[in-house]
Amino acid sequence: MVKKLIVVVALMAGMSAWALTDKQRAEVESRISAEGQVCLQGDNSCGSAMAAAGGEPKSGKQVYESSCQGCHGVGAGGAPKLGDKADWAERTKKGMDQVYANAINGFSNIGMMPAKGLCMSCSDEEVNAAVDYMVENSK
Repeated sequence: MVKKLIVVVALMAGMSAWALTDKQRAEVESRISAEGQVCLQGDNSCGSAMAAAGGEPKSGKQVYESSCQGCHGVGAGGAPKLGDKADWAERTKKGMDQVYANAINGFSNIGMMPAKGLCMSCSDEEVNAAVDYMVENSK
């Protein structure tokens, strides 16, 4: 019985050494908290996506250079190459709305176009601007 009491007292003493004040707990929580915040499209609690990305939407050229160039620069996976008039004429003959929809939603036909070219931080408008940039530079 005394042995059990000594063990319980020792455990309680050890636990109290690990007890934190509210201030200490807050400091620990701030150190281990997530660094950023995830905002999903349509979630207004985070502010606008543009504000999170630095304020201004990216230009079509910026999106192309950061996300599209890898495939559209060399025609990887059947992607229409920037500057290839025939390739882009074939894509745009169904209308720009279809080209925009394919860029935003992705599709698999001859090659593979992943949704938004895998630029998940890009807005639909930024993706459309990249499409416009590629089409304009392929006439």
